[in-house]
Amino acid sequence: MTTKSAFTGISTKPPAEENHSCWSCGAMRAAHFCESCGKVQPPAPVDYFAFFGLPRRQLNLDVAKLEKDFYELSRKLHPDVSARASAQEQEWSLEQSSMLNDAYRTLRDPIKRTQYLLRLEGIELEEQSKSATERARATGETKKQIVPPDLLEEVFELNMQLEELRAQKKMGEDDPALVEEVGRQKLELEERYDGLLEELENYWKEWDVLIDRGPEANAEERAAVAKKMVDVLNRRNYIRNLVRDVTAVLES
Repeated sequence: MTTKSAFTGISTKPPAEENHSCWSCGAMRAAHFCESCGKVQPPAPVDYFAFFGLPRRQLNLDVAKLEKDFYELSRKLHPDVSARASAQEQEWSLEQSSMLNDAYRTLRDPIKRTQYLLRLEGIELEEQSKSATERARATGETKKQIVPPDLLEEVFELNMQLEELRAQKKMGEDDPALVEEVGRQKLELEERYDGLLEELENYWKEWDVLIDRGPEANAEERAAVAKKMVDVLNRRNYIRNLVRDVTAVLES
């Protein structure tokens, strides 16, 4: 899917309904800095996609272009550029630069980008939510993890083997066949983990098609694709944690 240049979206003037005059020279300014006098502008309350001038909430991004635009903006918004400016300008520069860094770190990573998009849609993965972290810290309990029932059934035997392997290691025993079998299953899980990213990218395409349709795409259609992405993310999280546990047992 072709997307417009992120920096083109930023360096041009905002849409008519968002067009504002530069606080310093009065010229019609760009989104983050004035094209006429170069002064940094007050931060606008926008999401990370809009900050980079990207198509509204689309998931297929030109990451190389995003990186180029990030460095372009960094040179204009870095606090050092406003070191001799007023205290207000320095504060704006810090805020703009901070949001730039946060937006770039989020959008360049395919998983973080998807999770962020889902949050914009009002969907918070339980394992990733701040509230879940705070509850776990307060109670001392393990953070809740969503486990797809069919996947849990598939790895039941592996979990039993891990328990057996832990017990053997505590007693100083060693079962090479069991170690080999657990290692083989670990490799299969790692391959599956990588494959889920490809599956997620397919759902990006479905999502972007709906976004391109605009108002014609109803909420039910968006919710259906979002649900698919949540399922993939939950599976990846579970497999990632399982591989971590397997590695810890094998290396103990």
